[in-house]
Amino acid sequence: MCRFVLYLGDEILLSSLITQPENSLVHQSFESRERTEPLNGDGFGVAWYVPSIGPDAALFRAITPAWSNQNLAHLARMTRSGCVFAHVRAASAGMAVTETNTHPFVHGEYAFMHNGEIGAFSELRRALLDSLGSAAYRTIEGTTDSEHLFALVLDQLTRDPRVSLGNALELVIGRLLELCNAADVQQPSYLNVAISNGREAAVSRFTTAPDGAAPSLHLHTGKLYACHERTPRLLDPGTGRHAVIVASETLTDDATWQVVPNNHLVEIAADRTVAVRAFAPA
Repeated sequence: MCRFVLYLGDEILLSSLITQPENSLVHQSFESRERTEPLNGDGFGVAWYVPSIGPDAALFRAITPAWSNQNLAHLARMTRSGCVFAHVRAASAGMAVTETNTHPFVHGEYAFMHNGEIGAFSELRRALLDSLGSAAYRTIEGTTDSEHLFALVLDQLTRDPRVSLGNALELVIGRLLELCNAADVQQPSYLNVAISNGREAAVSRFTTAPDGAAPSLHLHTGKLYACHERTPRLLDPGTGRHAVIVASETLTDDATWQVVPNNHLVEIAADRTVAVRAFAPA
């Protein structure tokens, strides 16, 4: 399973998350601390927002390992954003390593990434596609369960544009559970999912495994995040300037990181207030 980080706050260099910290996302691509298998070398991707240019997400993806991609290193040290999605991939069995299968996925103003898998996806794929409206169906370019899950979210947002991102995730996972029940799927799903429109975001830590936990997920809020000379720091912020970070693994050793409980949802509002609540898919 993969590793990812979501950042919402003042503009920072992408390198502050991706390359500079001791446990940066690039470091996690070859030495993950919270996975049994430490390698996440099946490609990487970064989505970010530049509101002064437009509302849509920018995207850079590649199928090379993050640790060896010089283009990523150069891009990260010269690009700033206040909303960043970054992901290193460990491809699920049977999933091709292609650019279209690499996270994050973007569509217009939405960015999306997933750590985990949909149980017995090959058995559910036909019914999942049949449940989509035409517009969401046409967004799918690759073969991953993750992109199909994103299409479900886009379909939900199309059906009800007023629904919050968090509620959209709940409704979609509820739809997915209905498909699993109808097909009598026994294989568990692991659904650590992040979605944003550049202003707000929602992240789930969820699994259907009856006796297991979803992949690791951590939250930091209330401080300003900065990185100087490869050392990340969490500083006391001015009013309204704090950052919110949701990550598979902590980027610092600061004790104020919180573990997101199993089967919970993190909702981040435009003013960066954070709510963590039990996940209740319909």
